[in-house]
Amino acid sequence: MDLFKYMREQKIKTESPLAARMRPTNLDEVVGQEHIIGKDKLLYRAIKADKLNSVIFYGPPGTGKTTLARVIASTTSATFKQINATSAGKKDMELVVKDAKENMGMYGKKTILFIDEIHRFNKGQQDYLLPFVEDGTLILIGATTENPYFEVNGALLSRSIIFELHPLSKDDIKKLILRAINDSEKGMGAYKARIAEDALDFLADLANGDARTALNAIELGILTTERSDDGFIHITLDVASECIQKRVIRYDKTGDNHYDTISAFIKSMRGSDPDATIYYLARMLYAGEDIKFIARRIMIHAAEDVGNADPNALVVATSAAQAVERIGLPEARIILAQAAAYVACAPKSNAACLAIDEALRVVKEEVTGKIPSHLMDAHYKGAHKLGHGIGYKYAHDYKNHYVKQQYLPDELKNRTFYNLTNQGYEKKMKEHLQRLIEEAEE
Repeated sequence: MDLFKYMREQKIKTESPLAARMRPTNLDEVVGQEHIIGKDKLLYRAIKADKLNSVIFYGPPGTGKTTLARVIASTTSATFKQINATSAGKKDMELVVKDAKENMGMYGKKTILFIDEIHRFNKGQQDYLLPFVEDGTLILIGATTENPYFEVNGALLSRSIIFELHPLSKDDIKKLILRAINDSEKGMGAYKARIAEDALDFLADLANGDARTALNAIELGILTTERSDDGFIHITLDVASECIQKRVIRYDKTGDNHYDTISAFIKSMRGSDPDATIYYLARMLYAGEDIKFIARRIMIHAAEDVGNADPNALVVATSAAQAVERIGLPEARIILAQAAAYVACAPKSNAACLAIDEALRVVKEEVTGKIPSHLMDAHYKGAHKLGHGIGYKYAHDYKNHYVKQQYLPDELKNRTFYNLTNQGYEKKMKEHLQRLIEEAEE
């Protein structure tokens, strides 16, 4: 290796993002994906024995598809080539094939071709590879975030083993974060950083199984946090939240009276006071408030504060919004008054609003569980090979068109989001669901 190339590689090692520097170089360093690279699994044995056939790695971003390809590159005796489907063309593939034929013919050496984002290749590009995969000129490793049964040529699929990668667990992410903080060679060990337990838990939760997200956040935290008097950089919960959360962009507009009046209008509808509701509606109309804005607020309130206690409230509010746009003032005042009064007098429930807000909080702050396999789409060729749809119970085949089965991910299977009230129609819905559960077949 010449001096220039050596210096370039050293610079890459020190200046590359943490997530790139921390990529494992052998199987023992890989974290997670035990279902495919556990020591008793086919892929582990094939890599160790350097007997790999064509494979396709399928899974979400940050789960280790490229990492596994790099591990294979560092352990195989075959020539390893890599191209990215977003930028590679036919000439790039032709050059790889030419070199592969020469290596096989002159040295008896196989060639592994890793294609990142293989789903980006069109049918013609995928067809070009087929004969060379079939005759052994190339061993293909494809990586994709898209379901290969939809995006990859069926002929290529039939000649490849598909391995589905899952989001990393919270413990896996924590292990990677701690490794990155303490590793002095490839990680941030030289910075003498310490991370609080609650900050570690927070980052591992919000990373949502994506190792790259977690490592990018911890790198940013260490590089932007001042060293404390004790000589260490302390990654606290506040630091962690700043590094991983998206900034909230606030929208504001001058005119306190505008917001005060609409606030009073909404709170009067919520408080079931039709007189105050009509009064504040009149104030807004007199001041020249946009009637479409008022109609939108009534629709939102019908869903947020009435909900299924009176499902017709949203129907009335939506019809009013359409009528207001078609008719305009002065007659639109009557339509708005009718809708606002109906919503104000309707029974109230915010159960649906609370349900979606809690569900969004869980999605944002907790690990997003894997959809149960029996609920996954099974209407395509090869779905059964992934275990999708197997064991699903079709509700209409059972008494009352209901059957007990798990719908939430394993991590959330006992969680309740929608707590029906005894208000209005929700009481009937609640009684209906209770009856279904009581009479359900086992």
